[in-house]
Amino acid sequence: MAALIFEPDIQQKLHILGGEAEDDVTSVPTSAPTPGGLRGAANMIYEAKRPGGTTKLMKVLQTNACRFSCSYCFTSCAIRRQRTTFKPDELVRTFGILRQSRRAEGLFLSSGIVPDANTTMEKMLATVERLRLREGYTGYIHLKLIPGAAFEYIERAVALADRVSLNLEAPNAERLAQLSPDKEFTSSMWGRMAWAAELIRQARATGAPGAKSLTTQFVVGAAGESDRELMATVARAHHELDLRRAYFSAFRPIDESPFADIPAEDPARELRLYQAEFLLRDYGFAVEDLPFDEGGLLPRDRTPKQAWAERHLHEPVEVNRAPRQVLLRVPGIGPASADKIIAARRAAKITDLGQLQRLGVVAGWAAPYVLLAGQRPAAQLALW
Repeated sequence: MAALIFEPDIQQKLHILGGEAEDDVTSVPTSAPTPGGLRGAANMIYEAKRPGGTTKLMKVLQTNACRFSCSYCFTSCAIRRQRTTFKPDELVRTFGILRQSRRAEGLFLSSGIVPDANTTMEKMLATVERLRLREGYTGYIHLKLIPGAAFEYIERAVALADRVSLNLEAPNAERLAQLSPDKEFTSSMWGRMAWAAELIRQARATGAPGAKSLTTQFVVGAAGESDRELMATVARAHHELDLRRAYFSAFRPIDESPFADIPAEDPARELRLYQAEFLLRDYGFAVEDLPFDEGGLLPRDRTPKQAWAERHLHEPVEVNRAPRQVLLRVPGIGPASADKIIAARRAAKITDLGQLQRLGVVAGWAAPYVLLAGQRPAAQLALW
């Protein structure tokens, strides 16, 4: 007797393809129930930070079927699980219901890869084209690029989305081979990001609509990579690809996967990597400035900036005279508070920690490293 195969309904697809999209990092999920008859949609709505505020994103996979056997991934073909796919019209209709009920404002669309990169991108682009061209949707779309996809698919994705991304997963080809031996780093991943970066630059120069930024993501702790390796690749991506930012996902073992017995990575490492990337992107630090230990790892018990200051900031910084790039080396002072300090000292000298605190400085962190009108702060607040 032939086996009966049942196609999951929309509710079941929401549960499966929303839940399995969680490894693409955006922000903290909301657990609020979703009206409009879509039970199970709450696990796919995320608050994503954007310039000027946040956006409620429907984060979902086009399919969780995949031809690759990545050792860290839920969609790996090496793991037995229920597979399903959103048809483009189904996904457009589902997103429309979530928008009408004001539970979602934007779309974050990723996918497993089956049967190949181009076919996968065709389905994803069909979804986005229906939203843009048929439904007239002009809101935010973040679209994942598929490793190995042909140029015309990358070009169309950049033209339709507000942001595109491709997850490098590892800092180099050697580490990627441990995570996903079937994937190729230099051409199919970095090369596709380079195509997207150039297309974004061209659109920006001509004022054409389309993606404004490019991001990537790394799995942390599964392949023995060092923080130095990760930061070197991030710095290269900022320089060569105008990378908007990198995301880091601390490894968590998955039952039945080849990495099921590898221990989960410490979330503190993920946090320190984010802080180090901020230093590269916004604070004028170079990879060589970061306080790695002999094994190429960042400290876990303090921020990278605090560790750098302990090693190098032996003379206090006069906040009333120091240029912006020097202020940014002081723990507790960020780009916004550095600008406020410079503006405030034009009107009057800054003489106490309270003034710094009101300007947005973490005064306790800054106190050991600053002078206020030639004097050490009257009260040294604890660093931690």
